[in-house]
Amino acid sequence: MMHGEEETLDPADWGEFRELAHRMVDDTVEHLSTLRGRTPWQAMPESVRAGFDEPLPHGGEGCQAVYDQFRERILPYPSGNLHPRFWGWVHGTGTPLAMMSEMLAAAMNPHMAGFNQAPALVEHQVVRWLAQLMGFPVDAGGVLVAGGTMANLLGLAVARQARAGWDVREDGVQGGPQLRVYGSSETHGWARKAVELMGLGRRALRSVPVDDLDRIDLDALAAAVAGDRAAGHHPICVIGTAGSVNTGASDDLAALADFCRDEGLWFHVDGAFGAWAYTSDALRPRVAGMQRADSLGFDLHKWGYLPFECACILVRDAEMHRSAFATTAPYLTQTDRGVIAGGLPFADRGIDLTRSFKALKVWMSFKAHGVDAIVRLVEQNVAQARYLAARVESTPELELLMPVQLNVVCFRYAPAGVPEAERNGVNQEILLRLQEDGIAVPSGTMVRGRYAIRAAIVNHRSRRDDFDVLVDEVRRIGRELTGD
Repeated sequence: MMHGEEETLDPADWGEFRELAHRMVDDTVEHLSTLRGRTPWQAMPESVRAGFDEPLPHGGEGCQAVYDQFRERILPYPSGNLHPRFWGWVHGTGTPLAMMSEMLAAAMNPHMAGFNQAPALVEHQVVRWLAQLMGFPVDAGGVLVAGGTMANLLGLAVARQARAGWDVREDGVQGGPQLRVYGSSETHGWARKAVELMGLGRRALRSVPVDDLDRIDLDALAAAVAGDRAAGHHPICVIGTAGSVNTGASDDLAALADFCRDEGLWFHVDGAFGAWAYTSDALRPRVAGMQRADSLGFDLHKWGYLPFECACILVRDAEMHRSAFATTAPYLTQTDRGVIAGGLPFADRGIDLTRSFKALKVWMSFKAHGVDAIVRLVEQNVAQARYLAARVESTPELELLMPVQLNVVCFRYAPAGVPEAERNGVNQEILLRLQEDGIAVPSGTMVRGRYAIRAAIVNHRSRRDDFDVLVDEVRRIGRELTGD
């Protein structure tokens, strides 16, 4: 916008912009309040898709025109994760209040490396609250990051510095013994990316078999660690899983904590969504031992019901956390007074210097709704998973492929008249039709070689009737496909 001879990106007419902003809010609230009346997902027409192949806009079209394009070309075509019948992958739903907190955070636009400012105090408080919720010491190290991959990567980086036996930050990983990290065959793919990125190499990640409930085989783990030591390698860390992505399984975390203590290994827990079970008295036994971890990574945009993106890494030893990342520069020198008083503590807990104000949506959500309400919703989702499993087991054409351990239900359409060799293809087609017909959005996976329709339930908008719809529609589509 022109103001005299100089320019700014602020509106030339604040009143006009205020009207547009109010319209944006009104339209968005209308969109959220009418979700149930729309389909979870719809395919994007080719005409709309083609509209994104346009040249770089050197000249502006104006705020109103761009917003109109958003409403026409973007808003109607999301993946559907806000909808009550979305249970695909482990995508969170967000909340209206958290949406508004994102606006407030963006309006303030604070730089969250630290600084002498209220937003930094909000994040300090949120990290303390999260440590308390997860059974960690309130003075544990912690920082909010983009997602579970980054949270877990940071935890593994602290483990490398703490257990390598030399200063990895100074000398790197070449020349010493090969470091080894252990996780079950159900460990999420972040671990492979992490060992590659950290220079350890893929061979550093040892995949340990699981039992019939997808929990790490402790005897096989012990044998792997002993074998690596005998071969001259240096084990540093075991990754425990609290809620596997595939089936919702959790390792025996208490036994892993004992093993790591006895073997002198760092114990990291990937609690991407399953860590939230610890907040419930009823569900805590499912992840017992998690609170003994040296580090814990988990998301708030999954079972914490917040908008993307927001996750947390907690490290029991705050000084060890800092020692893995802290650095100095003359232009970042802390002072006793002024804007940089208090330093840049969050920059010293990870690899990001510039960070957004993620903590505000956590702070506002916890204070407005109360943590107890979030815990009840976690319990509600688990009850819904058990309800869906019971519906599956009471329906002759359906088969439950894994016991429901937390909030993930894996099942398939498997009537007696359909040969086993055809069932995978039939169930994949059922899944695609559920999505394309706008009925529901579960996702698919393989369980012991069998294609599963997978419902990962982290949705605060779902009701039992929605799961009845899922069961009924799977049966209907299955019968249409097989002629039963």
